[in-house]
Amino acid sequence: MARYNRPPFEPALEETPNGTVIRARGASDDKGQLMTFIEACRAFKAVNGTLPCGITILLEGEEESGSPSLIPFLKDNANELRADYALVCDTGMWDAETPAITTMLRGMVAEDFTIHAASRDLHSGMYGGPAINPNRVMAKLLAGLHDDEGRITLEGFYDGVAPVSNAIKDQWESLNFKVENFLGDVDLSHPAGEQAFTALEQIWARPSCDINGVWGGYTGAGFKTVLPAEASAKVSFRLVGAQDPEAIQNTFRAYLEDGLPPDCTISYRAKDGAGATNMPIDAPYFTAARQALSDEWPKEAVFIGCGGSIPIVGHFQEYLGMNSMLIGFGLEDDQIHSPNEKYSLTSFQKGARSWARVLHALATS
Repeated sequence: MARYNRPPFEPALEETPNGTVIRARGASDDKGQLMTFIEACRAFKAVNGTLPCGITILLEGEEESGSPSLIPFLKDNANELRADYALVCDTGMWDAETPAITTMLRGMVAEDFTIHAASRDLHSGMYGGPAINPNRVMAKLLAGLHDDEGRITLEGFYDGVAPVSNAIKDQWESLNFKVENFLGDVDLSHPAGEQAFTALEQIWARPSCDINGVWGGYTGAGFKTVLPAEASAKVSFRLVGAQDPEAIQNTFRAYLEDGLPPDCTISYRAKDGAGATNMPIDAPYFTAARQALSDEWPKEAVFIGCGGSIPIVGHFQEYLGMNSMLIGFGLEDDQIHSPNEKYSLTSFQKGARSWARVLHALATS
């Protein structure tokens, strides 16, 4: 089990082969990133006497527990919080020299379900053959979710999935992403997604379907020839573009129910879904921010995607009518959510300078 090398909530500077880092719990996700922005504001006021434009700073500390207070707060304070756009500092650089603006986030549909058959577990010696086995039913249903090319087979699943523009493809190709290195870091070698798309497209701009857990029957040590009464699974879908979470959930349930043989029923324990988030990168403020970042770092800033979800961005769109720019200075090796998390001192210092440049550019563009 990984251990902390020092007290996790007592930040300290530490020298590493890659430079000085701030070592502390949450140093990169997201205390250090937040302080990077606040320090930019502080420095701007110290030099100029005032901020370049009106800024409301919202600190939200419940993300890891689902942000139960956030939506009511946004609804109750919408008039005060509403602005031209939101700046979200919860993302990262492409690499240590290349700043990035995240412009797309995948949405999510998650389903937790159980297939029920006999009224109790059965002995396979007495019932194996004539009695339906829900594990077998489950295996067939899950196996049918993808074809041999990695495409998801649900009817209408790709409705709302838009192609990536050639300009964005050119940016992504310039990143020199090596799929063999990406997969090799986790001891894999062969891309398993949609074969017609690059790995970056699969992560950032294509939807996915993943079987996150399957269980049924006896799963303990040793062997029991049990024929289970039920089998369960957890399946999640990452969404992109204008895919409709409710429509996909309904289609998935219809697929499961249409595939049930006689004597089987199904029950669900659903999690609320959310659509993908896509930013208007042709808006002038995106162009201004990208140039401001490029002026600070050795390499030109790029627009990138994110395979995960940041729900607050969707909430800003839905409840405040605001788009967001996601700019952050975390690095891939920051070990977020892990013992000995770190945040590069260069990210902190140049990140604060970057935010000062971005704020000036946004105020004058």
